[in-house]
Amino acid sequence: MSHITRRRALGVAAGAAGAAAGLALAGSAVADAPRAAAPAAGPAPAPFDEVYQGRRIQGGPAHGGGHHGGHHGGGYSVTIDGEELHVMQNADGTWISVINHYEPVATPKSLARAAVRELQGAPLVPLTLG
Repeated sequence: MSHITRRRALGVAAGAAGAAAGLALAGSAVADAPRAAAPAAGPAPAPFDEVYQGRRIQGGPAHGGGHHGGHHGGGYSVTIDGEELHVMQNADGTWISVINHYEPVATPKSLARAAVRELQGAPLVPLTLG
């Protein structure tokens, strides 16, 4: 059977006290850190409806019927041949999609065009989670 010694008990107590002090200091440093200002809301992107490389791309204000209800896309919806392209607006105002997540672009229209190029004729299939 193992017996706890006074030395071991003091070591555990000191370690716990040190960890608690470290967490308290980290919390106060985070609270004191200057917060970055949110970017000013710019004008909403212009709606578009065009055929690009043989694919119909459309974009405009979301009407809440999509998967995200316009949550990540800032209230903006993009479709390719009638299928929703999940889009998200970054904090810096650029846009990304599930197809080109690591290549931000300036507008939803250029995002839809980039997605068409990336698809190379393949259909856009609905994103299913789970």
